[in-house]
Amino acid sequence: MGTWIAIAVAVVLIILVISIYNRLVALKNRFKNAFAQIDVQLQRRYDLIPNLVETAKGYLTHERETLTQVIEARNQAAAAKKAAAEHPDNPKAIAALGAAESALGGSLANFFALSENYPELRANETISELMEELSTTENRIGFARQAFNDAVMNYNTYREQFPNNLVSGIGSFQHAELLEIDSPEARKAVKVQF
Repeated sequence: MGTWIAIAVAVVLIILVISIYNRLVALKNRFKNAFAQIDVQLQRRYDLIPNLVETAKGYLTHERETLTQVIEARNQAAAAKKAAAEHPDNPKAIAALGAAESALGGSLANFFALSENYPELRANETISELMEELSTTENRIGFARQAFNDAVMNYNTYREQFPNNLVSGIGSFQHAELLEIDSPEARKAVKVQF
């Protein structure tokens, strides 16, 4: 009788470990998928920025430095996004993306502030359409980032609970990083007013 109890306890423990492991895998895949949604929206924004800058060049002839800063920040953010997309479970890659996005947000804020001084630029239909697309994309990025951070929080919470933390340690389920934007300007949605 005692042997059957020991076997039953062992079977229950094995089933529990397998269940916890499978749930960790599911939660990890959920936050990776959520990052893929961010990736799509960030790429959309990165594709819009060069068109915006190229169109604005004709109007902002004396403001080349600002335009160059926007393109450089865009390129750095695109590189950070690529690294994070390859490994969304790497906390350093996600933190680097957050820092790069903060820099890009600051550069775009400078660009939009500068564009306020050029009424003919604001009146340009192409610029207006590009700015509207960019604003819409910023909102989509915000929603996708919120979904990603929610998925990461669920994963981290489940991973840290007992006895899940024992299984996560054995299974090498590492802590996942939230995608945070450091600068207050970058946290705000881009406001375009004409």
